[in-house]
Amino acid sequence: MSFQDQGRQAFREEALELLEELESSLLELEEDPDNEELINRVFRAMHTIKGSGAMFGFDDISKFTHELETVFDQVREGKIEVNKELLNLTLKARDLILAMLEGRDAENDLRTEEIIAGLREIVPCEAKTEDCDKRELEKARAAGEILSYRIKFKPHREIFLTGVDPASLIEELCALGRCRVIMHTGDIPELDDFNPELCYVWWDIILTTDQGLDAIKDVFIFVEDDCELIIEQIDVQDVEGAGYKKIGQILVERGDISPEVVEKFLELQKPLGQLLVEAGLLSPQKVEAALAEQEEIRQAQILRKKSKSSIVSSIRVPAKKLDHLVDLVGELVIVQARLSQLVSSMEDPQLTALAEELERLSDELRDSTLEIRMLPIGTIFSKFRRLVRDLSQELGKEIELVTKGAETELDKTLIERLNDPLVHLLRNSIDHGIETPDVRRAKGKPPQGTVILAAEHSGGEVIIRIIDDGTGIDKEKVKARAVQQGIISADAVLDDQEIYSLIFAPGFSTASQVTNLSGRGVGMDVVKRNIESLRGRIQVESEWGKGTTITLRLPLTLAIIDGLQVQIGEDFFVLPLSVVEECVELKRQHAVTRKQDRIINLRGEIVPYIVLRDCFDIQGRPPDIEQVVITRVQGSRLGLVVDNVIGEHQTVIKSLGRIYRDVPGISGATIKGDGNIALILDVSDLMYLETSVERTTH
Repeated sequence: MSFQDQGRQAFREEALELLEELESSLLELEEDPDNEELINRVFRAMHTIKGSGAMFGFDDISKFTHELETVFDQVREGKIEVNKELLNLTLKARDLILAMLEGRDAENDLRTEEIIAGLREIVPCEAKTEDCDKRELEKARAAGEILSYRIKFKPHREIFLTGVDPASLIEELCALGRCRVIMHTGDIPELDDFNPELCYVWWDIILTTDQGLDAIKDVFIFVEDDCELIIEQIDVQDVEGAGYKKIGQILVERGDISPEVVEKFLELQKPLGQLLVEAGLLSPQKVEAALAEQEEIRQAQILRKKSKSSIVSSIRVPAKKLDHLVDLVGELVIVQARLSQLVSSMEDPQLTALAEELERLSDELRDSTLEIRMLPIGTIFSKFRRLVRDLSQELGKEIELVTKGAETELDKTLIERLNDPLVHLLRNSIDHGIETPDVRRAKGKPPQGTVILAAEHSGGEVIIRIIDDGTGIDKEKVKARAVQQGIISADAVLDDQEIYSLIFAPGFSTASQVTNLSGRGVGMDVVKRNIESLRGRIQVESEWGKGTTITLRLPLTLAIIDGLQVQIGEDFFVLPLSVVEECVELKRQHAVTRKQDRIINLRGEIVPYIVLRDCFDIQGRPPDIEQVVITRVQGSRLGLVVDNVIGEHQTVIKSLGRIYRDVPGISGATIKGDGNIALILDVSDLMYLETSVERTTH
């Protein structure tokens, strides 16, 4: 790939991130149209896309984005208000830039002309000249650059007579940024000669600001003829090896003293500022001003170094390389486990120590690699705000999307595969759940409906909830529709959870007519299938007239987990350690044969258990003392009876082949230290299977 192609690819990746940020900022701006920080964020995203696009040959994107940038510069100056019309046009423009970037829209030219025409109607007439565009471009180039200035403000003594208060000018100056003010009082006369109508003091100001030189000059625009005013930019560039500016260098630059005097006093091996004040060559205020400038330069250089450091420490890595790294780490973990097992049989202290050290390092490498893959789930949450906004307008509903737990981290692969299921669930809540404003008012509800998208960690799982305060699920209607479509028989006896699960049946739909959003009977069955393919589970809870909650439970990662290895006969299994609470003994004489009576008294709490030997039809006689692994899934405890508990096992998850993919109770497999295979158990599935069997038996 040529350098130019690499640059264009880098621009595409950066532009996609900026477009996501732009969309998020615009949606936030709709809720808070006077927020200057959001306006500046929108402007910066447009400015970066425009500049980088022109650099790498995306001239159409650069030219189009310039039109947007011009409008939002007027917004920054308060000449244009943020309203719904502007936001709608800008969101359409954002979508068009994405289409240009991906080269997938054949009608770009027509859409571009429509959007530009709409934007130009919003821009005030005086902002539409070519000269104005050039000025705005220059201002945009300077926007965001933080510079430091030294300002000497020495008013004429008669300035009070003109009605000017110098203190108010200094306050206005300090409002521009970080400011250090030193007052010089050496010219104040004795009391007998003091005239209260005259100004005897003057000021040195060190100002760090992003407003530019013109903003500083504007402060003094009406007193330029009544004062001595010197404004100089401080050079804060850190020359390699030079360190920070010396106090003597600053004093010479300010014109307060000559280089020869500095050389002379430096030979006395005392602080230069102290020596010059003691010698009467400088006032303490001038030394203080030089010290303030030195400190400002030091702070500015620290900020620059931090900025450079943050840029260097963040790199862009293709997802394929990261996935390959995780696969290699998984194989390393398997080899390490086999090596540890081999060493344990050799009884060599040195080899044992090396194996333990290798195990520690592989654990750290595994954790670090998986941590690299973890991303905050908010990266997809932010995309759904646009979805909710557009669907609300299309359906004539008022809906607010509330997100919680956006900082919750989840494996990158899971996040990517969660996007489509969450889109389906949100569309379903908006279309079927939330009522129109008139209907909500008639029910005594606020006209605006609420959809909550929340995420949280729970042990080794992430729980995602989609909650709406809409009409809820009509159980009788669902059941009747399922009977009509032949999904269940008319005399079927179902509990609430089983009725709610019918909405995930293939082809099921309660919509009376087909629309753009629903009615074709596809979507929810795909959602369930996708969630289960991620080793997750989906659950529905609803209250008629009040709303619905859909809960997704997902593992943190699909690659490597900590597991508990158990044995039944000659077979080995692994339980996710995140669901295991403890292990207890079950003596043979205490075990009973009837499945429905299989319970143990665990410190006063009755816990049901299932015998895995029976579940998987493993032949042979169990030991006299079996082990019960106590697990907790979906808020309930369940015991799993096994022959022996081997111990913790770092489990690299391998997917099963297509033939065995849907075996109940099994979620995957792993390779043990001796090279043999152990199956990974799905405790949630086992609990569901057991309760289903018990219901059928009863």
